[in-house]
Amino acid sequence: MLDVERRGPVAIVTLNRPEAMNALSKALRQALHDAMVALDADPEVSVVILTGAGEKAFTAGLDLKELGADGLGAANDQDARSNPVRAVEACRKPVIGAINGVAITGGFELALACDVLIASESARFADTHARVGIMPGWGLSQKLSRLIGIYRAKELSLTGNFLDARTAADWGLVNRVVPAAELLPTALKLAQDMASIPVETLSFYKLLIDEGYGQTFGDGLKIEHARSTGHNREVTPEKVEERRRQVMARGRSQ
Repeated sequence: MLDVERRGPVAIVTLNRPEAMNALSKALRQALHDAMVALDADPEVSVVILTGAGEKAFTAGLDLKELGADGLGAANDQDARSNPVRAVEACRKPVIGAINGVAITGGFELALACDVLIASESARFADTHARVGIMPGWGLSQKLSRLIGIYRAKELSLTGNFLDARTAADWGLVNRVVPAAELLPTALKLAQDMASIPVETLSFYKLLIDEGYGQTFGDGLKIEHARSTGHNREVTPEKVEERRRQVMARGRSQ
């Protein structure tokens, strides 16, 4: 149902229900929460990759068959044990979404919880909330317009049409698009680049960006100043010089 693989400082978390388009059943949502909590606390893990099993679907969102029996409460639940977006957002480490197929409705919302998105050429995104007759409860109605602009967001959400991977990249929704065979290697290479930075620095910087993004530009600058001032007081000239030499060496090798 959920697979976790370690490759050095990188953990690969795979939603593994391909027979059900990796739909987010109650059990899968709980398993994702437990895995993210464990990886967040693991000092050996610096970066997490989140993907789906197979090539058809990242995830089709909530398991509609299960919802038919249990009701729609999960669509608005804010408990991270039931809300996969909250589970991913609670991870202090970078999470790279490797979008291997369709990301539909709740699956689209889960993709938007990641910090970076790499898409397979076969990836497609769709917000079908309106077509199903429900409203998003995991953040999509507010995130999407901030990411791609209000007009494009309305086009997607008010039609339920699919957005192909190339257009998603053109609109700034995903970082890059690669052939299916290159999806995981590309995500791993990016994760390894991130993991070459101390995990404490990664987590601090991720939080700094996220906190400021939810504010006005002026308030974001105030947050940066406050966080940066406190952090930089602890950095010695010797540490800066050591890191500078590492950066120079890395630049020569690339």
